Amino acid sequence: MNGRHAAHFNIINFLALTVAGIINAFGVTVFLAPVKLYDSGISGTSMLLSQVMPLSLSVFLILFNVPLFLYGFKKQGAVFTVYSIYTVGVYALFAYLITDIFPIDVTTFSPVAGDDLLLCALFGGVISGIGSGLTIRFGGAIDGIEVMSVIFSKKIGITVGTFVMIYNVILYIISGIVLKSWILPLYSIVTYGAGLKVIDFIVEGIDRNKGVMIITEKADEVSEALIEEFESGTTKIDAKGGYSNSNKTVIYFVVNRFQISRMREISHEIDPKAFMTISEVADVFKSVS
Repeated sequence: MNGRHAAHFNIINFLALTVAGIINAFGVTVFLAPVKLYDSGISGTSMLLSQVMPLSLSVFLILFNVPLFLYGFKKQGAVFTVYSIYTVGVYALFAYLITDIFPIDVTTFSPVAGDDLLLCALFGGVISGIGSGLTIRFGGAIDGIEVMSVIFSKKIGITVGTFVMIYNVILYIISGIVLKSWILPLYSIVTYGAGLKVIDFIVEGIDRNKGVMIITEKADEVSEALIEEFESGTTKIDAKGGYSNSNKTVIYFVVNRFQISRMREISHEIDPKAFMTISEVADVFKSVS
């Protein structure tokens, strides 16, 4: 493996992934599995199979996830694959410890939320979402279905999110048929929704920055005023109006949500005809010289 593609592992990532696997195991085994609610993806599939076959959740997690991550090795790379398999291993280990070793009764009800399905669905989804979000944040994935979605979604003409959603819908339908009840699968959808929101918060941040594009004929004045007000740089891009064919400049600027109103005021004070668009920015990385 040459220098350009060499694998670079980080001990901090492994520590964070260890925490992520433990958190995910706690959410699933303490809140979801005792009341027969299901996580999403391979985790949910493993939970369902462990209830109808004489093998534990931990065994199914390893049995299904590891081959999927190895299958996606070529596309995802060595670092991602190792991080993911490691996290699944921690998840499976602590799921086994909680259910079979630790003095905690998780056989028929949650030791924290009892048999309250709504509490179990919400807190199970939130806690497992924290585990999944941390895993993604630190370079891996905790569920093999995410890898399959990246590989196959484009081939069948759908988005990654749609692929995962279709898989989970099928999983919940099958679980409803197996259990002969739709109450638990419906609550599992609540779990899935809560988990998705928490993953977004962990991976992309609760308070996202805003990327602003300002199209103006007074770019120098607007840019200087923004830099002076917010003590942050701007980027100026030459452009040409599609209708007027006149030369314009696009200013790209990143602000937080508290600065949007003032940014708009400054821009329109200098150029009342300035046109601007605002979009969410998941992450901002600054180079250190």
